[in-house]
Amino acid sequence: MTNPVSVGVTVNGEEKYFAEAPTMTEVLAELGLPEKGIAVALDGAVFPRGRWSEKVGRGARIEIITAVQGG
Repeated sequence: MTNPVSVGVTVNGEEKYFAEAPTMTEVLAELGLPEKGIAVALDGAVFPRGRWSEKVGRGARIEIITAVQGG
């Protein structure tokens, strides 16, 4: 259920809602993901770790890829 004042973003194809525009760090924390061993793309472009404290906007498309050991 969406709240009219919430900010919706798509993470790996799934809609997520936040009370206000989240930072990438907040998105990762909400998903229970570590900040290490992952790569992030925002709207189809690599989103560097140095920018994770910036807020992402309503409707952002976020892809998170986790590193997996093995071969």
